[in-house]
Amino acid sequence: MYKEDTIAAVATPAGEGGVGIVRVSGPEAERIAAALFVRAEGKNGRLKSHMLHYGTIRDPKSDKILDQVLLTIMRKPRSYTGEDVVEVHCHGGVFVVHRVLGLVLGHGARHAESGEFTKRAFLNGRLDLAQAEAVLDLIAARTEKGVDLALSQIKGDLSNWIGDLREQLLDILAQVEAAI
Repeated sequence: MYKEDTIAAVATPAGEGGVGIVRVSGPEAERIAAALFVRAEGKNGRLKSHMLHYGTIRDPKSDKILDQVLLTIMRKPRSYTGEDVVEVHCHGGVFVVHRVLGLVLGHGARHAESGEFTKRAFLNGRLDLAQAEAVLDLIAARTEKGVDLALSQIKGDLSNWIGDLREQLLDILAQVEAAI
């Protein structure tokens, strides 16, 4: 089993773009978001799960605003990893994204290893091994057929087929044992 800590990483490709996403997963994700995220004027209260919220990310030490962002919280178990997940959608400049990640890491998260979000989804029963491997296939897909096959596996088609085949083999084995 893995240590239940909070991890964070940039979830978008390296380089400049319109949007950069910093993903945080684990028991401290929502606490970290609350420490850094300031909602738009006049908004207060607990953030609703699975909704985008507009506000700013600020450094609590200097009270300096780093960026205007959209933030979403996906509370467990209804998240990709099966844990509390926060995503900060900030402007996609390399400097801005890494400053936001640095703040998150400075508030108790550790930098996620490559593939660790999917690993947690597997360990928490959100994906089986075939589905977890299909995530990498989807990311690496270069053709429409490759995307279709990976999505089919993520949906569980291969796992279901293997499960059905297993049941059939167990029935045959029971019949053979009964005949013996």
